[in-house]
Amino acid sequence: MPSTVRVRYAPSPTGAPHVGNIRAALFDWLFARHEGGAFILRIEDTDRARYVPSAVEAQLEALRWLGLGWDEGPDVGGPYAPYVQSQRRELYQDAARRLVESGHAYECYCSAERLDALRNEQRERKQPPGYDGRCRTDEGRAKAKAEAAGAPAVVRFKTPREGATTVQDYIRGEVTFRNSLIDDFIILKSDGFPTYHLAEAVDDHAMAITHVIRGEEWLPSAPRHKLLFEALGYGLPVFVHTPVILGPDRSKLSKRHGAQSVLEYRDMGYLPDAVFNFLGLLGWSLDDKTEVISREDFVRHFSLARLIKSPAVFNIEKLNWMNGEYMRAMPVDRLAALLKDWLEKPAREGGLPDAVSRPIELDYTARIVPSVRERVKLLSEAREMMAFFFLPNGLDLDAETLLGKAFADDRERGSLLLSEALVRAEHVERWSAQFLETEFRDLAERLGVKRGDLYMLMRVAVTGRPVAPPLFDSMELVGRERCIRRLRDALNLL
Repeated sequence: MPSTVRVRYAPSPTGAPHVGNIRAALFDWLFARHEGGAFILRIEDTDRARYVPSAVEAQLEALRWLGLGWDEGPDVGGPYAPYVQSQRRELYQDAARRLVESGHAYECYCSAERLDALRNEQRERKQPPGYDGRCRTDEGRAKAKAEAAGAPAVVRFKTPREGATTVQDYIRGEVTFRNSLIDDFIILKSDGFPTYHLAEAVDDHAMAITHVIRGEEWLPSAPRHKLLFEALGYGLPVFVHTPVILGPDRSKLSKRHGAQSVLEYRDMGYLPDAVFNFLGLLGWSLDDKTEVISREDFVRHFSLARLIKSPAVFNIEKLNWMNGEYMRAMPVDRLAALLKDWLEKPAREGGLPDAVSRPIELDYTARIVPSVRERVKLLSEAREMMAFFFLPNGLDLDAETLLGKAFADDRERGSLLLSEALVRAEHVERWSAQFLETEFRDLAERLGVKRGDLYMLMRVAVTGRPVAPPLFDSMELVGRERCIRRLRDALNLL
């Protein structure tokens, strides 16, 4: 085995890059960067029936968004190119031929109809499903070939019938499987493409992969892979089966728990560093208390020894909290630039209402950031919280929201207070948050009204929302002219 660590992320382009896949890629990347090794991207596209062309670019886009750059791969090349399995068919066919010649594999001509009937029979008898080995013998193979009438064969691995296969897993130690429970699995399909098992063994050997880091769901396949490696005369890589990811209710992770494609998190307004941090803690820990970890610290401290054996729990609320932490820690100018890009999207994509002209001012956005960063956890929440700062004209108000609980039964009192607030706003000497707070605190005392009740009336009138950034900071940013216009509109509504 090479002394330099070489790991690979090998997605199958059959769908969107989901959490489990990308978590494995993240661990691969971290291990390679910590050890000064190589992170290889390999596209395993041999399942032609489920192949989705756009899924390849989606995988690459997800890795790029998270900053998981690869050292070798389809687009950057490398010493073991090509890195797309459909372009390496001759290697797999040659390996299958060698296995047949050495007696470790055989051609199978059994029809799909026979195999369906076999599965149904096993199901009725409550037997474990698996191939019965008919073509394992020369006689059985000859009969099946005659029945096939020229149909192409598959190649099956001849699994030992006796004994057991023990796999050394980095996290779990020795895991033993009875060979009698492993059927003669297909390694080369009738179309000449390999199954995952053969392609994985051939490519991991050819590309000098030292560690195979993958999800726990692949552990039952590990004995097959070990048998293939040994039959082909290959040295084994280190197998590392990471813990399964569960929902908060300890059931299988699904969309109802908040699990999405990684690119959907991007489109929902999550920050890549927050998603990186969150995924990095699904099955790995620095200690028993640290939650927010920088990318640099992840690389510095990452080791396989810190991987956790027990299942990881996916908690969308924790991800939301973590994203908010990253937004609050971000420099104002950088967060303002991200918010500006988001707000300038069309309204149908989550941007500001179409009434707001584009582009919006970056300096003005940066002035707003300190007032809203404590109240938003996602970039996608920016429109709801920030739109009133940018709207040029009046707000879409209704009297019930404006009056709130305090004045729901006393509309006349609410109108009187708004009238007083409008007059005071028209005569304020300095339009600053500090001065405005002093002026309207004095007004509340003079009118004998609770500050909170007066401020809520004004907040809804100026922002259109009962929950908004601090009132007087908002008024300073909205400006005298628009605030006075909005207070007058609210008074007219009542």
